[in-house]
Amino acid sequence: MLFNSFVFIGFLLITFFLYYLPILKKYQVQVLISASLFFYSYQQPSLLFLLLFSALINIVFSFLVLNGQRHLMKIYATIGVIINVLILFFFKYTSLVAKLFFAENDSIGSFFLNIPLPIGISFYTFQGISLMIDVFRNGNFNNIRNNSSSFIDYGKHVLLFKSFFPQLIAGPIVKAHDFIPQIKSKSFDGINWEFVFRCLITGYFLKMVVADNLKDFTYWISFPFFQGYSSLTLLTMLFGYSCQIFADFAGYSLIAIGLANLFGYHFFNNFDFPYFSRSFKEFWRRWHISLSSFLKEYLYIPLGGNRLGNLRTNLNLLLVMIIGGFWHGADWSYAIWGLFHGLALVVEKLIMDNVKIKGNKVISIFKILLTFCLVTFAWILFKLPNFAHVIEFFKCLYNNFGQTPNYQLITYTLIYSFPVFLYHLYHYLKLKKYLTDNYDFILFGIMLFLIITNSGSTGSFIYFQF
Repeated sequence: MLFNSFVFIGFLLITFFLYYLPILKKYQVQVLISASLFFYSYQQPSLLFLLLFSALINIVFSFLVLNGQRHLMKIYATIGVIINVLILFFFKYTSLVAKLFFAENDSIGSFFLNIPLPIGISFYTFQGISLMIDVFRNGNFNNIRNNSSSFIDYGKHVLLFKSFFPQLIAGPIVKAHDFIPQIKSKSFDGINWEFVFRCLITGYFLKMVVADNLKDFTYWISFPFFQGYSSLTLLTMLFGYSCQIFADFAGYSLIAIGLANLFGYHFFNNFDFPYFSRSFKEFWRRWHISLSSFLKEYLYIPLGGNRLGNLRTNLNLLLVMIIGGFWHGADWSYAIWGLFHGLALVVEKLIMDNVKIKGNKVISIFKILLTFCLVTFAWILFKLPNFAHVIEFFKCLYNNFGQTPNYQLITYTLIYSFPVFLYHLYHYLKLKKYLTDNYDFILFGIMLFLIITNSGSTGSFIYFQF
């Protein structure tokens, strides 16, 4: 069920009405759980069993960690984390193993290659890992025991944490110690309507007007279509895809944050104008913040972080980024994408440690442009998961200079990419106090008008495939 569909609007209105109905106030958790399970199973009911199984595993083992004997806590937590990883590996990565070790016409290889990828599994599995680690580290964080006096009550809270529909499919990745303490009775009067309005209008604008229109033009950098276009056209479409993937995912995150707030739950911001980053380090503080903070908190720091010398720090960076790349998909292109970002972070760190660069506006602008261009070129690994196609794309980019550019395609790509740069620029001008909130009413009015009049054809969110 897509956020940008009329079916979802009907579903949301019914859920919202029941959630705040006074007679059902004691059952708000149950209402959200029921709605979330319906939301997840709407198109593929069979996938609901996997979500429930994953939730049950996490409920049982985290409850054992909370209430078991101290010398067994680590064992229970470890088993819980391993099962989460195995579930994710089986459904997401066995196809990669099959490609490496089995022929396509082999019965075993064919079985593994045809295992379906359940939507949202990467996100709710990471949340399960977060739960196991959090209850082991801080079993009583923010009075979690007060929310879990019995196994049934505790199970309801964990099931809501695992299945909450605004972020179930594509994040943001919510950590247990941030979400579970928020589970309590909510009041209609507590809704911050202005915040909800801003999130939803901006999110739907980025998705429906920017990303959904751009997808029809960036489609042509798919294989084999890109082979027939000039270098200038390919370059424009690649930068258009960079804007599309930002608008698509940032739009989803803003919609999820706004929807969660409607039901009294607060999510942290997932994007902080990343294309204004002056370095890869800054980029990862601004892009998909919930994933980068998850990898930092649950992987980078436990590996030793930057506490064990420069060599170990660099190895940790590379390993974490490669794993982050593989998290996105079971193809070598994603691993190479992660390796590229890891190497960029390592090289950047070496330069910063050994070269003193005086900062000024010209240098800052150069850094922003360089970071944006490098990040953009790396996105081709997302658009073309088959690495052979990536190589072919760069060959065409080099060889097709003599071809006549497709000016119509270039023009439309630039038109629908422009709002992404305007979105970043508007934030910068407000940050520098050149603009006030008075301009927001004009901007949001324009965005609402364009959502109604100029939305692209409905398309699923890019991160659904991860």
